[in-house]
Amino acid sequence: MKLLAIETSCDETAIAILACSGDEKNARFKILGNALLSQIELHREYGGVFPALAKREHAKNLVPILDAALEEGELLHEDTQAIPADKRDAIAKLLEREPGLEEQFFDFVSECEPPAIDAIAVTAGPGLEPALWVGINFAKALALLWEKPLVAVNHMEGHVLAALAREDSEDLVIKDIALPVLALLISGGHTELVLMKNWLEYQLIGQTRDDAVGEAFDKVARMLELPYPGGPEISKLAEMARESDDTSEFTLPRPMIHDATCDFSFAGLKTAVLNLLKNRTDISDTDKKHLAHEFENAVGDVLWKKTARALEETGAQTLVIGGGVSANKHIRRVFTDAVAKETPHVSLRIPTASLTTDNAIMIALAGYYRALRQDLAELEALKANGNRSLA
Repeated sequence: MKLLAIETSCDETAIAILACSGDEKNARFKILGNALLSQIELHREYGGVFPALAKREHAKNLVPILDAALEEGELLHEDTQAIPADKRDAIAKLLEREPGLEEQFFDFVSECEPPAIDAIAVTAGPGLEPALWVGINFAKALALLWEKPLVAVNHMEGHVLAALAREDSEDLVIKDIALPVLALLISGGHTELVLMKNWLEYQLIGQTRDDAVGEAFDKVARMLELPYPGGPEISKLAEMARESDDTSEFTLPRPMIHDATCDFSFAGLKTAVLNLLKNRTDISDTDKKHLAHEFENAVGDVLWKKTARALEETGAQTLVIGGGVSANKHIRRVFTDAVAKETPHVSLRIPTASLTTDNAIMIALAGYYRALRQDLAELEALKANGNRSLA
């Protein structure tokens, strides 16, 4: 199956085309085309993602990104195509709320053959609803024009499957996965532990009661007057402190670390940083390094302790870490070392760096798994859901 996947849940516009084969227990994916455009530089001045701007940029970039992905996959063949009036009217209505996209869309599709794909997968949530709608309406337009089935993908399921995937030569494979799988999903909007006892069936084990961990990273970075996105900046300073091996005078709490649940809380940790800064009229660059170091250590300690509790309670055989924060070097080290020392029977799966942030490859993986079950979406019924849950 050749599957075209579209991702617009936040500030990355991405399209990937994968050749997929196999079943749930042994699947192989060949990446034919993969194009992604990040909006980070545009949102930096706002200190976070500005939804209206994200929506506008997705509408502006989807057609060029599609062009690039098809070209890379050698699926772009020029030919004049006449679009029936009824389809043109229906597509125009779908794209009427996406300024500029309608004209780009018709200019592009009228000059190329329908590509040899079997289905279209698109992120339906969670995420920023204005951004999600652009991708969904674009997918609907392509599905209507090319007469292809649609698959609605849960963004977080994409992160789970991306973490389970391993590189095999130039392909990705998902195989030899011991169930149950426990997934720690950590990003700007999510901090949760989810159990998969059977393929694609999820149970919520624990979640944040306030801030997501990625949100906490960004808020602390703003307190330290670091640029957006804050996570990589905190990590950079913390790594510098570790390399210098200086002794830090800062001590931060580990919220809920001894609580008898698998839930998280990061609001108190963020507030502790704020209180430390309030008592200082001036904070040096060295102080910033030490504070970033202690903050990152606290986050790593809490994430592992809660995950270790969940592993014990669920008997999970495979541990997955997914989401943008899984790119953090310290968190990866903490989990790699702790699993090897404390739970060596558990297989740890962390995605490659290119699959930690939002991308369309992970949407294609999840789309294929859903397509195998004939879990297809009806064009009229497919809607964006910014709070779509996995369990």
